Amino acid sequence: MGASNGKQYGSEGKGSSSISSDVSSSTDHTPTKAQKNAATSEDSDLSMRTLSTPSPALIFPPTSPGFQNGRGSSTSSSSVTGETVAMVHSPPPTRLTHPLIRLAAKQQKEQAHVDRLPDQSMIHIFSFLPTNQLCRCARVCRRWYNLAWDPRLWRTIRLTGETINVDRALKVLTRRLCQDTPNVCLMLETVIVSGCRRLTDRGLYTIAQCCPELRRLEVSGCYNISNEAVFDVVSLCPNLEHLDVSGCSKVTCISLTREASIKLSPLHGKQISIRYLDMTDCFVLEDEGLHTIAAHCTQLTHLYLRRCVRITDEGLRYLMIYCTSIKELSVSDCRFVSDFGMREIAKLESRLRYLSIAHCGRITDVGIRYIAKYCSKLRYLNARGCEGITDHGVEYLAKNCTKLKSLDIGKCPLVSDTGLEFLALNCFNLKRLSLKSCESITGQGLQIVAANCFDLQMLNVQDCDVSVDALRFVKRHCKRCIIEHTNPAFF
Repeated sequence: MGASNGKQYGSEGKGSSSISSDVSSSTDHTPTKAQKNAATSEDSDLSMRTLSTPSPALIFPPTSPGFQNGRGSSTSSSSVTGETVAMVHSPPPTRLTHPLIRLAAKQQKEQAHVDRLPDQSMIHIFSFLPTNQLCRCARVCRRWYNLAWDPRLWRTIRLTGETINVDRALKVLTRRLCQDTPNVCLMLETVIVSGCRRLTDRGLYTIAQCCPELRRLEVSGCYNISNEAVFDVVSLCPNLEHLDVSGCSKVTCISLTREASIKLSPLHGKQISIRYLDMTDCFVLEDEGLHTIAAHCTQLTHLYLRRCVRITDEGLRYLMIYCTSIKELSVSDCRFVSDFGMREIAKLESRLRYLSIAHCGRITDVGIRYIAKYCSKLRYLNARGCEGITDHGVEYLAKNCTKLKSLDIGKCPLVSDTGLEFLALNCFNLKRLSLKSCESITGQGLQIVAANCFDLQMLNVQDCDVSVDALRFVKRHCKRCIIEHTNPAFF
């Protein structure tokens, strides 16, 4: 980028010289000493503008609000596609010589209290800025430039926006961060580019090649990336623990590249150190892909497969064979998961703390009984829309998972006040309870819950036939409880 800017600035200086020569030849006068000094000053101003700072225009397109708020006197050079690739600021104003004006300028300069802050304080302030704002700060002055590129500020890169050219931004940023350690960014540990739809495999290749210490990568909603780019990242970043590819519809698997698999010793096998994996809305993920993920990511503790509609009980069987340390699991809206899948999940036993099976219509009391029997330390259960669950399932759950803190059984029409009574008499630590659209629930069941679960903080009874007196009873006994309801008479 520095070379590119230098070339542009050089051409600008050359144009100025040619204009000066034309003027001098037409008047046939020898340039005075003052004119020479002015020309020298102009050339020095042009040379001082070639700082090797990634321009904010690389982070934001020229139409973004942040870019439009820049200096009105700046110009930009554009590529063929019309994207801004450099910024050339106007030269500083001529030095003022009048004593009163100089005194006013001096007083104005002394009022800049931010310049009196020590470097450590400035770095602490900069640490709260997003990546694009940090790049802008680097263009303020020499001191801010050095502070903004302090390695401690670049453990995380966070870029957002649908129109941003993420591939180019990542290339420029990693190149600058690699100046002290050629070809690698040893300090960079987190890259978050969620929602950047223009991210492609090229941007992920840049991350994989330059960031060997990467521990967290979030690319949710970037639907242009493919399996190959993800394979490169997990193969070249051995410390990667957190991976979010939710909404990346082309990703069907998480695995090592063939070259990386060959280099690994048989003792270590083909392992990936990922512990947190979010594949929500990866619609094309199938059981075979889940099998490969489980075989390579054996250290998984958090796995989210929401709306992976092709997953079945067979995929969950593969998962439980290899990934025995899972604490949080979500298979919401996986309509092919049934009670047999619950039997497989129950093999996690007391390690399972969070389970979401919302809208899995094939799950009944049988599946809930498996979970209640073996997963006694369960803290969170979302079973909304599982219409096969009845009071019997809630009874098994309440008597075995007594440490339950959050339960969602909304849209389960077969759950009634009887089930709520079992919850109230066994799960005293319940803090969140959702009963939305439970047609069989009445005010009597709510009063039993409120009289026993004093720590209740959230209650959802929307679309339930509950009286105002029952809601007031709940509010009176659970003073910190937020009640979500659809009764216009209660406020």
